[in-house]
Amino acid sequence: MTVLPDDGFFLAAEFPDATRQQWQRLVEGVLSKAGTVAEGPAAEEALSTTLLDGPTIRPLYTADDSAPAAGHPGFPPFVRGGRPEGTAVSGWDVRQHHADPDPRRANEAVLADLENGVTSLWLTTGEAGLPVDALPAVLDGVYLDLAPVVLDPGADFEAAAHQLLALHDERGLPPEAALGNLGADPLGTLARTGDATDPAEPLAAAAALAARCLRERPGIRALTVDALPYHEAGGSAAQELGASLSTGVAYLRALTAAGLTVDQACAQLEFRYAATADQFLTIAKLRAARRLWARVAEVSGARTAAAAQRQHAVTSLVMMTRRDPWVNMLRTTIACLGAGVGGADAVTVLPFDEALGLPDAFARRIARNTSSILLEESHLARVVDPAGGSWYVERLTDELAHEAWGVFQWIERLGGQAAALREGHLAKALADVWEAHSDRTAKRRYPITGVSEFPNLTEKPLERRPAPEPRSGGLPRVRRDEAYERLRARSDAHLAATGARPRVFLAALGPAAAHTGRATFAANLFQAGGIEPVHQPATVDAESAAEAFAAGGATIACLCSSDALYAEQAEAVAAALKEAGAERVFLAGKPRGEQREAFERAGVDEFVFAGGNAVAVLSSVLDRMGVA
Repeated sequence: MTVLPDDGFFLAAEFPDATRQQWQRLVEGVLSKAGTVAEGPAAEEALSTTLLDGPTIRPLYTADDSAPAAGHPGFPPFVRGGRPEGTAVSGWDVRQHHADPDPRRANEAVLADLENGVTSLWLTTGEAGLPVDALPAVLDGVYLDLAPVVLDPGADFEAAAHQLLALHDERGLPPEAALGNLGADPLGTLARTGDATDPAEPLAAAAALAARCLRERPGIRALTVDALPYHEAGGSAAQELGASLSTGVAYLRALTAAGLTVDQACAQLEFRYAATADQFLTIAKLRAARRLWARVAEVSGARTAAAAQRQHAVTSLVMMTRRDPWVNMLRTTIACLGAGVGGADAVTVLPFDEALGLPDAFARRIARNTSSILLEESHLARVVDPAGGSWYVERLTDELAHEAWGVFQWIERLGGQAAALREGHLAKALADVWEAHSDRTAKRRYPITGVSEFPNLTEKPLERRPAPEPRSGGLPRVRRDEAYERLRARSDAHLAATGARPRVFLAALGPAAAHTGRATFAANLFQAGGIEPVHQPATVDAESAAEAFAAGGATIACLCSSDALYAEQAEAVAAALKEAGAERVFLAGKPRGEQREAFERAGVDEFVFAGGNAVAVLSSVLDRMGVA
């Protein structure tokens, strides 16, 4: 290796340092071209995005955006990872989920996964998954000393735990060889089901199970702090973290009350978080979670090593779409990357068809290969804390940690996690965040590829065997695509009843250079509601527009062109479309003042534009068309 001498030569030595003010002036110029007038810090603010959690994402981060020292990997506050080596030695634990109630099918899927790269199993048991008494059949042929088993048993955690532990005894598994988690999570079950039962009794049972694990199976954890119910109810990352902290504190209290030391109690917990397609927020969330739990463990009296949080990241079901499900492969890949970079100990990539029912073999293969490719080909785990030192990530981690700590303190003031759930305070807070998120989705500020953007009305739907319905009654389970899914379902029903989808005629005025942009926008918009656009050659005048509309079989029309051509032709074309029988005429754009009034007098009923409430517009259009 050749080391260059330190001769004082720097590539940028003759160039003056760039300042933030210079960058802001460049931003001003870009904004002015888009019609936005802003100067100095206001120009930078115009490019900032405020998250639902509270933190603001800025367009530029520098060394001035300082955050508290993150420490070293494997040492408090564990921001950079719970172990000094991170996942660099063997990669993260590739954990595959199974919930097929058919024991034979489940066993075949389990063995296929283990033979092709999966390193642990996550089994949902009970009414929402595998029969508890079928565990021996499902795990037939599985080497339990090599493949840890993590249970997701809901309220029946005692029965599932006894069945699994009995299977260990039956196979003569040495006590120190058994690994995994029994999945007791009474407060998570309360969140899912809304069960009115006093949580004190299941908490005591979970504590007894933890004590048994310490005596008989020291490598098995008894409890899971599952934050997915709060994410899947529409909660923000800060709410997910805050609720998990409050749940963890409740479990620490129950376990220490049962005689466990604080260190032993911490060792019995594993935390489960959602990983989304917002890769930087996922990275920051996992890093912040470790920092926050380290603080809780510290004030509880835990020793340094016991304060490291064990994390299981699961790709978000909220972000998965039922339409164009192939895009889910991209979403889960980004989420898996975020989970790995964020330092998760175990990562579950849900199959791309998870939202449609029970995944098939191809979908499970793609799911497990997502982790394998990131680990073996992209070498994502070769670097310990690859996000460390990023001004953006470090600042976002710090801001998110403060927001989450505020949520945690709020829940504790309410009397703790159980009280916040049973009295409905947490459900209300989650619903408020989801309402704000839904508003942004309806306005397509949060675009959903294949659903709100670039939908494909000719797509052939995938068919999957129905999955067991999880018990409901507690927090709702939401989906990002739900509003658009309802619109598409109405269109599907109309297609089945009449043989055709509802249609909109796009009156493209002028040459392609003038109308293509807004015609593409309008086509995407209406297709997001299941309304088929009827394209015709560029309209020359009002008469040809009326003739093309009459031949297109549509009942509504939308004018698409440039502002200049609108000024020349829109009034006449709108009037002609009305005379030709158009029940409603739209115009793609946002004219103001007198021009808008003139268009309305000529027959334009409504204007569609970026930032408008697409769901409200599409719903009203389907209503007017009589689409049930």
